[in-house]
Amino acid sequence: MSNGNSGSKALNTVRRQLAALSGRKRLEALVESEHARALVRSLPAEDLYFTIMEVGLPDAVDLVQLTSPEQFRTFVDLGSWKRDTLDPLGTLNWLRAARGDSAEDFLKKVRSLDAEVLEMLVREFTVIHDLEEDPDVNPAGVTMETPEGRYLIEFKGVEGAELAALRVLLNDLIADNPFEAVRFLEATRWEVPGELEEVAYRFRSARLQDLGFPPLDEAVQLFSRVDTGPAPTPAASAALASTREQPDYLEAAFRELDERERENLEAELRYLANATLVAEVEEPGDLDAIRRVGEMARDYLLLALEHLTGGDPARAAQVVRDTEIKRIFQVGFSLTLALKFRADRLMKEPFTKVEGVPLLFAEEAAAVEALRRKRPRRTLKVPGAEPVPFRSRRELAASEEVLARAEAQVPLLGALLGGSAQTARERLSRFADAPQELGMERLLAAAVAIALLEGRVDPRPLPREGRQTLGALLFEGTPDAPRLKPGVAERALAVLEPAVPEASRPELRRQVNAVLARLLEEMGAVFLQEGKLSAIASLLLPME
Repeated sequence: MSNGNSGSKALNTVRRQLAALSGRKRLEALVESEHARALVRSLPAEDLYFTIMEVGLPDAVDLVQLTSPEQFRTFVDLGSWKRDTLDPLGTLNWLRAARGDSAEDFLKKVRSLDAEVLEMLVREFTVIHDLEEDPDVNPAGVTMETPEGRYLIEFKGVEGAELAALRVLLNDLIADNPFEAVRFLEATRWEVPGELEEVAYRFRSARLQDLGFPPLDEAVQLFSRVDTGPAPTPAASAALASTREQPDYLEAAFRELDERERENLEAELRYLANATLVAEVEEPGDLDAIRRVGEMARDYLLLALEHLTGGDPARAAQVVRDTEIKRIFQVGFSLTLALKFRADRLMKEPFTKVEGVPLLFAEEAAAVEALRRKRPRRTLKVPGAEPVPFRSRRELAASEEVLARAEAQVPLLGALLGGSAQTARERLSRFADAPQELGMERLLAAAVAIALLEGRVDPRPLPREGRQTLGALLFEGTPDAPRLKPGVAERALAVLEPAVPEASRPELRRQVNAVLARLLEEMGAVFLQEGKLSAIASLLLPME
């Protein structure tokens, strides 16, 4: 028992040391080891596979040739399938990499593969002619005849190194067991391709489950909503808010765990990563997907650990001891799911869109869209940037603030548009641009301009005759130091606020001030210098 434990401990230590190296350094450490073959064959096949993928198969042939037949079969299981479809060329490339100086070792690797995989490979790149049935067959391409004269094998779709590799593979199979090779070629001729692939896929799926990749119905349970428990205490939250760098709660947990606990946590994390990959319907052998999904799983864990520890990294180890890692993951996901449900509720209310355009300003519209994804995300204040995962309670709180603004904007803009979808369409039809191009910011600018000019709520393009008057109402000072006239915001709000629900009025004030600030920045100096609004004004304020 103790020998087994110490062996497991030594293996885990080696795995950690290798994982700390870059892919190239890891490869060199493995193939240049004094006992390279024994070391390589002692490691999990998936660890070796990731190393091969990092450096590229052409540069990792020495490592592939050191592996056991079972490890090699795992490489093909991970690297030669796209969903439920075998990639024959990918399989052939793995076989090319496996061919070393030992023909016996190579054949063991070949024999480790499912017969169905080999049959699909040969079917893809050959046509097998039975010379007893058609002795006069004479294909134009590259061919080889089996030694007993029974079959003529015509090669198709491969050339160069791939063709040579396939020819040598067939010669090896025939030389190793001529009788079995005949049976293999005959089966390849007559087996139904769809049935071959279905059987091979079932075998592969069963082996992946043994590797720790659960069935889809089990994996998707990871993304179940659970009770997240109470939020962090105000004191902890305040302390966290004052911290510039987000602590690594997972690393903090590892530091406090003993060796056995670390081994258990590592095993749980491997299963979690595999299950997340399956739930996201990603390929187990896709290195980019593995990295992307692994980061997502880590983000949920860090978010949950911050929540469950109340923002105290020193409590992370105890949380990990007391709580299954799957549950911790679900807590992190559920924290983001609460925002998604809130965003979904908002957008399912009546009169939240007109002509398919949300009654939201641009920042909030993007944030709501990101929150409503299958896996909720947060937006960045960078034009064109893709939404990113949540990593901290601080980020959740920021999205909650944006969502609260969105919840105020829908009734605010709906009220300015007349309170119904029909009235909204009528008012929007007065603008030259479609709602998508108009944007809610320009709509509000129009409402502010008409409120100042005419003292009523009637958002529409600024009349030609009102351009100079509006400028005079808005700006004072000099071209070098333009400023808004005192009380401009209050005058606009005095007209607009009574039309807007009381709960939305703080957001109306914020947006009106933002509109006036943009108008001042873009138009103030030019108006004070030239006495008229510049052409650029139409980008901010719709005009007739």
